[in-house]
Amino acid sequence: MWRALRCQANPLLSTARFFSSSVARTRQRVSRNIPLADDLAEWDLEADFSEFQGDDIPATGHMYLDQQRQVAHYLRLIENELPELVAFRKPFVPPSASTPLVVRSVDYAGESHPATVKRSVVVPVAQLPLKNEAAVHRAKLLAGVRWSIEPPKNSGVQCNSEEGKHGYIKISCEDFPRPSMNLKWISDTIDGLVAEANDENHKAYQDLPLDTRHLEAQVMKAKEGEHARGRNRRPSIKDFPTEWLARSVSQSVQPTTNS
Repeated sequence: MWRALRCQANPLLSTARFFSSSVARTRQRVSRNIPLADDLAEWDLEADFSEFQGDDIPATGHMYLDQQRQVAHYLRLIENELPELVAFRKPFVPPSASTPLVVRSVDYAGESHPATVKRSVVVPVAQLPLKNEAAVHRAKLLAGVRWSIEPPKNSGVQCNSEEGKHGYIKISCEDFPRPSMNLKWISDTIDGLVAEANDENHKAYQDLPLDTRHLEAQVMKAKEGEHARGRNRRPSIKDFPTEWLARSVSQSVQPTTNS
């Protein structure tokens, strides 16, 4: 009765639903703003797309089939393409004295990374084409902090008493966008270092002492050796070569013998 009275008072409420919040399903045209073909500019969801009849597999099944297609693709490559690579097979030849360079690179399984273009080269000084002991000494001076007595830990070079009697030189470069460019710069730098060390016009180099402060700094930073049991050695005037000091000072620092 209450509903009938309200419908008489307001005829617009006669079609209202009092016990359900759903609305009647109507076929409605949907228009897109993106440019499409004339036959696809307007489409009907129910008319153009039929109901699912159980004649297809879910999305997970399509993903599984895609994986199977990828595996089949690589299996076909192994079967058909790999036998042709036998023509490019080369026997392994250990590096000789003419190729003493050891090149180190970093790869992230094919992913792009700034470190993949970097190249590091480690070479024993004893295997460089140096003329004499003076040229070896000049090469160490020119290398500076890149020279070390032992090979770097991340170089992949084992310490050998024969090839490492003069130490090792490590040069790295990552300034260029391609690995081959960085490796070419390192190779040219080593060639220039060898040519400069073999130049007899620079005889003044052989009078300079070898600077090993970077090696001592590494030992002190690792808190081993000089830092064992709390020892901390500070640099003093005795650390300077006597040839660099004045005559009066050099005489005062000479070791004395007790009679």
